[in-house]
Amino acid sequence: MSNLLQKLQSIKERWDEVAQLIVDPEIISDMDRYVKLNKEYKDLEVFVVTYEEYKNVLENIVSSKDILAKEKDEEFREMAKMELDELIEKRDELEEKIKYMLIPKDPEDSKDVIVEIRGGTGGDEAAIFAGDLFNMYTRFVQSKGWKYEVLSMNEGTSGGFKEVSFSVSGDDIYGTLKYESGVHRVQRVPQTETQGRVHTSAATVAVLPEADEVDIKLNMSDVKKDTFRSSGAGGQHVNKTESAVRLTHIPTNTVVECQEGRSQIKNYEKALTVLRSRLYEKELAIKNAERAEHRKTLVSSGDRSAKIRTYNYPQGRVTDHRINLTVYNLDAIINGGALDEISDALKMAENTEKMKEGSIE
Repeated sequence: MSNLLQKLQSIKERWDEVAQLIVDPEIISDMDRYVKLNKEYKDLEVFVVTYEEYKNVLENIVSSKDILAKEKDEEFREMAKMELDELIEKRDELEEKIKYMLIPKDPEDSKDVIVEIRGGTGGDEAAIFAGDLFNMYTRFVQSKGWKYEVLSMNEGTSGGFKEVSFSVSGDDIYGTLKYESGVHRVQRVPQTETQGRVHTSAATVAVLPEADEVDIKLNMSDVKKDTFRSSGAGGQHVNKTESAVRLTHIPTNTVVECQEGRSQIKNYEKALTVLRSRLYEKELAIKNAERAEHRKTLVSSGDRSAKIRTYNYPQGRVTDHRINLTVYNLDAIINGGALDEISDALKMAENTEKMKEGSIE
């Protein structure tokens, strides 16, 4: 497995190079480049730690084999044999870990995200289901120690949301939540159904990697800003001042609204972040669609029209159609406690595809 060691060695050399660059005054004065290099340094550090551990294990294996070849004392030989067995097991574990680490990582995976949920077909029940998905994601986010902030919401007449959007911040958010983009279907007896019949409703989820000014250079002359009063179900949701903000990107006719904050300035800043992220996601969608043409699944295609998952309440099951995965713990998943089971399976499926494509040797 010297090939793996060589690849890690080249990463270590790049890490050393970046370490020198980030203290260069010329680099520090270029904030965009400095931020990117700092991020690269942090990302590569994980490989360097694993490289040192792997190299140490390989060296110890050589030492143990040398002892077995030269040592005559049976007690020493037995100790060396036990140590060699442990080292070989450790080496094999590390090599599997390194193979997955070396799979090219999407540069967007480490980004924060904006999640948009919209009730689809099914009327009031679709809005209620959109509310269930919102609760599922926010509980999952909290269980991971991440933070979320509601950006806008349009409540349904019988509960839930016609539309709701929120931002999530933390570590490697997009890499986990990107698999949630698409159409989610629910099969259950609606609260509004008096005959006890099972209905099928749907909601659409879009997970956008949060873009900053480095990712998207917005020409502000292309952006139209409107202000209006916040609206909602009433009471505390309605403002008497025009604090809500609507931004329209004229070239693409992309419209963003933010009305949850009481400050127009803060709503404007949030709306601008969402607008950048929407435009960035459109560019990514084209790239992901091109990638998907070369893969068996649409795990990362970003195709929002694809039906990706069904939540069947009568049978207590959740099925992810992209990898034909069915689990029978619907309550745990819809309560946000077991969503990892599905996202981990999707990650594994995508990584397996990448390995088959020859992303690593």
